[in-house]
Amino acid sequence: MPEPAPTSELTPWSTAGPATAHDSVDDDRLAQLALNDGAAFETLYRRHVAAVYRYCFARTSTVADAEDLTAQTFMAALENLNRYRGRSTFVGWLFGIARHKCADFHRRAYARTDVTWDGVADHHPAMGDGPEEIAGRRDVMDCVERMLQHLSDDRREAVQLRFWGGLSMEDAARAMGRSVAAVKMLISRAVADLRRRCVDEDE
Repeated sequence: MPEPAPTSELTPWSTAGPATAHDSVDDDRLAQLALNDGAAFETLYRRHVAAVYRYCFARTSTVADAEDLTAQTFMAALENLNRYRGRSTFVGWLFGIARHKCADFHRRAYARTDVTWDGVADHHPAMGDGPEEIAGRRDVMDCVERMLQHLSDDRREAVQLRFWGGLSMEDAARAMGRSVAAVKMLISRAVADLRRRCVDEDE
């Protein structure tokens, strides 16, 4: 399944632009500046919109819903910047908002989460670029699409934050409100389960 790139219509800001004085400023300082400086928030948006979009796309599998949820996430972040206290990283706080927006979406729509994880194929040592290997990789990913839905909610969420959102273990833990050790365990067990179901059984 292809992963579309986020579009510039998500918010009034573009995902790319000329270098600015804010580009070298860290997230926490930008969050403080953004209370009174729209350019500072624009920098935060450009810095993190692709990762938020990937995460929302993984949770919804539709471009329109992912774009809408990404826009909602950044609008909520902008509206609630005065509540950000720097107790966690800004990206962990931001993904906490994205996580809640996606959860609300599924509660409203009773939607089924269909996601894929190309990283599983990396665990298959025999997968190269020949026709048979490509076909084998496709079979593995078809299996992952099915089996990922059968993981526990916490394991699936940890995988989505870590691999689609691109968060560090620490930021994924903050977004989930769990310890780093707990998130590592969730991901380890999810990977082991997916590999057992979709790779080892085919060998």
